[in-house]
Amino acid sequence: MTYVIALPCVDVKDRACVDECPVDCIYEGERSLYIHPDECIDCGACEPVCPVEAIYYEDDLPEEWADYYKVNVEFFSDLGSPGGAQKLGPTHVDHPLVAALPPQGE
Repeated sequence: MTYVIALPCVDVKDRACVDECPVDCIYEGERSLYIHPDECIDCGACEPVCPVEAIYYEDDLPEEWADYYKVNVEFFSDLGSPGGAQKLGPTHVDHPLVAALPPQGE
């Protein structure tokens, strides 16, 4: 099981969750943040600090954002498990679903 970052993060990327994550498993794409499902330890530290309420435990993901579980998993298909977001840095890419979205919050 893992936590998932959903639509409210797109074009916001507040990063408060990154600061709270004890295992550095929240990676930065061009328009959104993504939680690595194999690196996440399910501690939940990220969820309460998200100012836009974009982070959910996978079983609690609202139905309208159900695709974001797959988005977070598939984002790492090419990256694999880099072993830490700080080491990797921003990726400047996004999952195709996120990349195709119109600008959010405008």
